[in-house]
Amino acid sequence: MTERAPMTAEQRSERLWSVHEIRQLAYRYAHAFAVRDRELMLSLWAHTDVPVRLPAIDGHRLRADVDRWFDVLGTVLLHVTNHVIEFEGDDAATGEVHCLGQIDLGYRFVDQTILYRDRYVRTPSGWRFQTRSHLLWFGQERDRHPLRQPPARWPRRQAGRGVLVDEPELARDDPAKGPTP
Repeated sequence: MTERAPMTAEQRSERLWSVHEIRQLAYRYAHAFAVRDRELMLSLWAHTDVPVRLPAIDGHRLRADVDRWFDVLGTVLLHVTNHVIEFEGDDAATGEVHCLGQIDLGYRFVDQTILYRDRYVRTPSGWRFQTRSHLLWFGQERDRHPLRQPPARWPRRQAGRGVLVDEPELARDDPAKGPTP
């Protein structure tokens, strides 16, 4: 193990801000899937010169496939549960993101436990994904498709199909404006 020189207060503050920006990438990736926001999804990726091969994805793959993903997949909810970040200098880092996925495939509904292995790079616009690999611990099909339930009409009923399934744009509304009537 190599010993690192102590960081100054300014360096520690910058590192803390970098951790915050990188964690936001994982949350924004999940949010972009939930609300089907193509522009947000594409904004999370750094430009790379050479496309990567599957199972890794990068900005090249996203630009080629994101519309198809949003067309083929129904509701996709990704719940970020843990995020470990390791820095490789001031402008590069790697991370492992543990995630629980709830994925509507139309004819079936699948729960996944996922490990994302990420590479991050600092750009003039801030931290971005360089690559992301989706590694599956397991996926399990549900016996009953939760989106085929009758409407919940919350707050009358706690169980049932919610409004966001049919109107994901409601989740894009500006939270500062308050709830949508």
